[in-house]
Amino acid sequence: MVEEKEKSIHSSEDVVMESTNNGDYNASSIRVLEGLEAVRKRPAMYIGSTDDRGLNHLALEIIDNCIDEAMAGYCTNITVELKEPDIISVIDDGRGFPVDLHPDLGIPGVTVALTMLHAGGKFDANSYKVSGGLHGVGVSVVNALSEWLVVDVKRDGILYRQKFERGDPVTDLIPIEETTETGTQVTFKPDTEIFESTEFNSTFIQNRLKELAFLNRNLKIRYINYPNSFGVQYLFKGGIREYLGILHEKETSLFQEPIYFEGEVMDVYIETTFNYLRKSDTNILSFVNSICTRDGGTHVNGLKSGLLRVINEKAHMLKYTKDEKDLFSSADVQEGLSAILNTRLFEPQFEGQTKGRLGNSKVRKAVDTFIYQNFSFLLDRNPDIAKDIIERCLITKQAREDAQKARDRVLRKNFLSSSVLPGKLADCTERKPELSEIFIVEGNSAGGNAKQARNRHTQAILPLRGKILNVEKATMDRILSSAEIQALISALGTGIGDEFDYTKLRYHKVFIMTDADVDGAHIRTLLLTFFYRFMRPLVDNGNIYIAQPPLYLIMSGKKSEIWCFSDEELNKELATIDGKVEIQRYKGLGEMSASQLADTTMDIDKRVILKVNVDDALEADRIFTILMGEEVLPRKQFIQAHAQEVKDLDI
Repeated sequence: MVEEKEKSIHSSEDVVMESTNNGDYNASSIRVLEGLEAVRKRPAMYIGSTDDRGLNHLALEIIDNCIDEAMAGYCTNITVELKEPDIISVIDDGRGFPVDLHPDLGIPGVTVALTMLHAGGKFDANSYKVSGGLHGVGVSVVNALSEWLVVDVKRDGILYRQKFERGDPVTDLIPIEETTETGTQVTFKPDTEIFESTEFNSTFIQNRLKELAFLNRNLKIRYINYPNSFGVQYLFKGGIREYLGILHEKETSLFQEPIYFEGEVMDVYIETTFNYLRKSDTNILSFVNSICTRDGGTHVNGLKSGLLRVINEKAHMLKYTKDEKDLFSSADVQEGLSAILNTRLFEPQFEGQTKGRLGNSKVRKAVDTFIYQNFSFLLDRNPDIAKDIIERCLITKQAREDAQKARDRVLRKNFLSSSVLPGKLADCTERKPELSEIFIVEGNSAGGNAKQARNRHTQAILPLRGKILNVEKATMDRILSSAEIQALISALGTGIGDEFDYTKLRYHKVFIMTDADVDGAHIRTLLLTFFYRFMRPLVDNGNIYIAQPPLYLIMSGKKSEIWCFSDEELNKELATIDGKVEIQRYKGLGEMSASQLADTTMDIDKRVILKVNVDDALEADRIFTILMGEEVLPRKQFIQAHAQEVKDLDI
C-alpha cells in the first residue's frame, strides 16, 4: 500500500501537436521531439507512470540488461547497491557495453545505447538469442529520466567511464585505468523534475532480485543497502522448483514434491513446475526471458490448454467420465493450481514497454504441445498421480455446479443485480464512476457520521453491520447468502468471480474506513480478503483505498487543534509545545463529530489515504491464506515472526 498522490498521466508520442495563442493550427504547430526529449516530455509512455511503480521500473530496466547477459551465458554475478535512498548502482561481470565506435554514427557503442531510443544489441540475434529488453529503449529511457547517470565499462583490459545529465553526455567516454575484469556498472539518480518521489522501494527491488535468482539457476545475485548496512546474497540451485516449494511451504498441497518439466519445443525453452493446493483460487506466475508477465499471455494459455487436454483425456481413459457433458472445464482443472512457467524465446512480442502480456501466437502451441507430451507421459507412468488429480477435479466440478446453483438462487432474488441497490446505501448524485467514490464504513454510528461528513455529490456511504464473513473459509453458498456481502456486491455493481464485469463498477475509488482498533483492523483484513479473492481486478487496477482517520487530537493554548495520525507524529508535536496540553485518543469513527471526520478523513483536499496495490501476487496470496485460512499453526508462526513490525496495536 502506498500513500496516494494525485497526478494526471497523458499518452505520449514523439510528435506533439501544439496550438498558438490565437488558436491557429498549421505546420508550425507540429513540434518534433529530438533524441530523448520525447521520453522526458511523456515519460508514462515508456515506464507506465511517474509514481512509485514507474520509479522502480527504472532499476528493473538496468537489472534486466544484466540478466540478459546471464541468459546469454556471459554473466555469473550481479550486484545491486542502494547507495542512498535515491541513488542505485547495478553491476555485472558480463561482456561490458561495446566501447568501439559505431560504424555509421562515429561515437562509442555505449554512448549510442544510452542516448538513442531503439538502439541496442538486442536487435541482433548473434549478440542475444534470448532477451528481456527487446525494444532498445530501456537503458536510454533510464538515462533520460535521471538527474545524472554514470556508466563504467570494463572491456578489452580497460576501465572506461562516461557521465550524463538528464540524458545528455557531459563527458566523453574516458579510459580510467587498466583492468583484468569485464562487465558494466550503471549508477544513477532519478530526476526530481519527473518523479513524484525518487526514493527506491528497497523491499520491491529485493523481492525481484530473489525472483530472478530462482529463474536463473546458479546465478549469484547480491543486494547491498548501504544506508541500512544490509546485505543479502541469492543463489538457488533448485530454481523454480525451490521457488514454488518456498512459496507454499506452510500450505497443504496434493503432492509432497511439485511436478516439474523442462525442455524445448519449436525453439522455445520451457520450464514449468506446478502443484495443487487446498484452496479454490488459481495462481500462475509466468515469465518470458526472466520478465514477469503479470497479465499472462499466449504461453500461459498454452499451459492451461495443455493441462485441460491431458486431464480430460486421462479421465476418459480411466472411465471417470463417459461423454462430452462429463468433461472438465478449465475452471475445474485450474482450481487450486499453483504454477510457475518460465519460458525463453527469441523476439518475444510484448504488449507495451512494461511487458505485462506475451502475444506470440506460436508460443501457445509450443507450450501446449510441451505440456501434453510431458504430462501425458508422467501420468501414464504414475497412475496414482493421475487418480489424485482427476479425483480432485471431480470434487471441484461438483463444488462448482453446487456454487452455480447457489448463485442462480441469489440472482433470482436480484441480490447481484447492479440495478437493485441496498437500502442502507447512501448514494451520491454523481453518475460518472470516475468521479465517484464509496466509503465502506464499520457500524451504524460511524455510518451516520460519515453520511453527514461526506460530499453528497461525489461520495457514497455503505455502513456494514460488524464483521463480514471470512470468505477464505466459507463455501460459495454461505458467501452469497451473507447480507453484508450481498450489499457490497449490489452497491459496487460489478458482480463477483466469473460474473465480474469491471465496466459496471459504479465507483472508481472504493474506501475501507474502519475504527483504529483491533476489530477495525480485522474488518479491514476481511474486506481486503473478499476483494482479493472475488473482485481481484479492483485490487490490480488500484481502485481500493484505506482511509486514514487520525489517532490523536492535541488541544493546547497556543495551538488549539492538532491532529496526529501516528504515535510518531504525536511525540513530534508534543516536543514542540510548551505548557499544558490535552490529548484525546480516537479509537472509533463514531467518537468524532461529523465535521471532524470530514476535515481529517474525507475531505479530498485534506485527507491522507493509502492506495492498495499488489506487486507480488503469489506472496499476497500466501499471506491471505496464512492469516485467514483454516490452518492455525502457520498463522501463529506468522504472527510471532512479524510481531515487532506491528504499529498502533490496541490492547
